[in-house]
Amino acid sequence: MVAVAYSDLTIMVDERDDLFYTRAALQAHRPGEGRITVQPTPTSGSPAALAHDMLYALGKRLAPGPNSADVWLDSVNAAWLAAAAWGVATGVRHVVVPRAHLLTIRRIDQLLTWRELTGTQLTLLWQKAPRALPPVLGRVERRVSGRDQFEALLTEPGPIPARPSFPPVPSTAGPAAAAVAAGQSPAPRPRETRGASLRPGRPAPPCTGALATAQLVQAAPALEITSEEAASLAALAHPLIAGALSVLAFTRVGLGSLRSTRDLDITGDVSAIKLHGVGHRYCPLHAVPAWARPLLAGARAHHRLTGRPPGDSVFAPVMLAEARHLRAHAGRLPRLDLTPADILVP
Repeated sequence: MVAVAYSDLTIMVDERDDLFYTRAALQAHRPGEGRITVQPTPTSGSPAALAHDMLYALGKRLAPGPNSADVWLDSVNAAWLAAAAWGVATGVRHVVVPRAHLLTIRRIDQLLTWRELTGTQLTLLWQKAPRALPPVLGRVERRVSGRDQFEALLTEPGPIPARPSFPPVPSTAGPAAAAVAAGQSPAPRPRETRGASLRPGRPAPPCTGALATAQLVQAAPALEITSEEAASLAALAHPLIAGALSVLAFTRVGLGSLRSTRDLDITGDVSAIKLHGVGHRYCPLHAVPAWARPLLAGARAHHRLTGRPPGDSVFAPVMLAEARHLRAHAGRLPRLDLTPADILVP
């Protein structure tokens, strides 16, 4: 076995197909440490199959069926963008892919493009003669060999991704906003400067971003849901669907309140989110519970990976066609009861 590496890509050439290396790759799957192992599905003819395998390794589950709520993830670009957003949001730093020799050139290109987009370290286990390596994988800058070195490579979390480079989100954050971002309540304002409109969950004019708003109001507490319900939301494959339904679950606002939610309406550590009413007459700040923060982080990463500015609506892509994908997933989660007209309204 010989390993060759260049840039953040390592190819482990295991010509004898030694079971040791396959086992080591599978045991390296530790999402909590920023490392996942993606097992390709060789028999799938779907163009987005490898992206689906990536989503599965990230703990996401696509809705079954040819006409399912996740049918839009059959698109290659949509599926890989979702996988990139979850990888960035969950802090994945190293991806290991066993049996990479079974991948087509097209899927190898997709994987390399995903690596470039996320800045994640990638290790491919090539269990075939090295002469079969495609040209895109043929450049060798460094060689590593032996079981010990392979195991050492797998224990490394990988570099902190240098990409994507997100644009700064403008804000007028002050000490109180910093306190909210740290999960604390802002310091009380003097009695004479606090009015009825500044009670918890009430709006703070003008309609600024979440951090600026946090200087004037205390975030309304999140509504509670069960751990099983939170897990069902966390398993949703598309980050915009997961993020949007999580907001509906812990706030019980109408769908219309999400239409104007911007990147700058979510605090840096995703501890609070600002929603908007019609004409911005009522734009409350809500605390984001711990279970929902990775889901909103995924939605925000998806927004930023598309290159859209912080003032654009984060959830706009799932509001099209009467939000049918969002409604379909809400219908698959009956225990959360997110389908009544007073919650999902056009």
